[in-house]
Amino acid sequence: MARAVTQNRKIINTAAAWTVGLLIFFPILWTILTSFKTEATAIADPPVFLAFDWTLENYSVVLERSNYMRFLWNSVIIAGGSTILGIIIAVPAAWSMAFVPGKRTKDILLWMLSTKMLPAVGVLYPIYLIFIKMGLLDSRTGLVIVLMLMNLPIIVWMLYTYFREIPGEILEAARMDGAGLKEEILYVLTPMAIPGIASTLLLNFILAWNEAFWTLNLTAAKAAPLTAFIASYSSPEGLFYAKLSAASTMAIAPILILGWFSQKQLVSGLTFGAVK
Repeated sequence: MARAVTQNRKIINTAAAWTVGLLIFFPILWTILTSFKTEATAIADPPVFLAFDWTLENYSVVLERSNYMRFLWNSVIIAGGSTILGIIIAVPAAWSMAFVPGKRTKDILLWMLSTKMLPAVGVLYPIYLIFIKMGLLDSRTGLVIVLMLMNLPIIVWMLYTYFREIPGEILEAARMDGAGLKEEILYVLTPMAIPGIASTLLLNFILAWNEAFWTLNLTAAKAAPLTAFIASYSSPEGLFYAKLSAASTMAIAPILILGWFSQKQLVSGLTFGAVK
């Protein structure tokens, strides 16, 4: 009886998990399906789910109208650059807070986290003026810096949590063997924290990839990423849902592929290697 109850509970939990997962994924699925519809079918009432004439016309129009690869390349540089720069700054910061804590370490961590509660629009005007003065407006360098600073508290917090799980005795043994601070971080701490660093990289890359507020307000044409590419299909004449969905699908496709391969190969593999 106990086994039967356990098995039934597993089936119920699995079904519930799949239901929640499908509900969360449904908006993305609906966007993908709408991208293959005509404009008339996209606004049909009642909505048409699968029984419609599939077409690639929307993708053709989007590719003809916009330079998709330029927007994609900007997104890759901005998201990747801000994430890597954030990791370079956050690893020493998290190391010092985890292994050489001071009296105000917890206060500093809480203060860093509290900065995420500040509405972004509250600092838009001064940052905009600074960017004009420094010539960083509509530049990938400026966006890399801004997105790195916006996500830095999250990166530090995540790395700090992972570093706290590493026994300090291992670092002390490395010091006794003659390792300096640089060698301690690069050759002892970093390899042991690879699963945590990989998870932090993936999460913050996605956050930077999906950032819309700063990319729309600090870019015009040269450094515009995929978020601006999607926004360009919202016109005063109205929303063209099918073409907007095609642009959105083209924007989210790289991150969906990255998430899939990361889940299957990067994060799982590194975690398995750490356990092994």
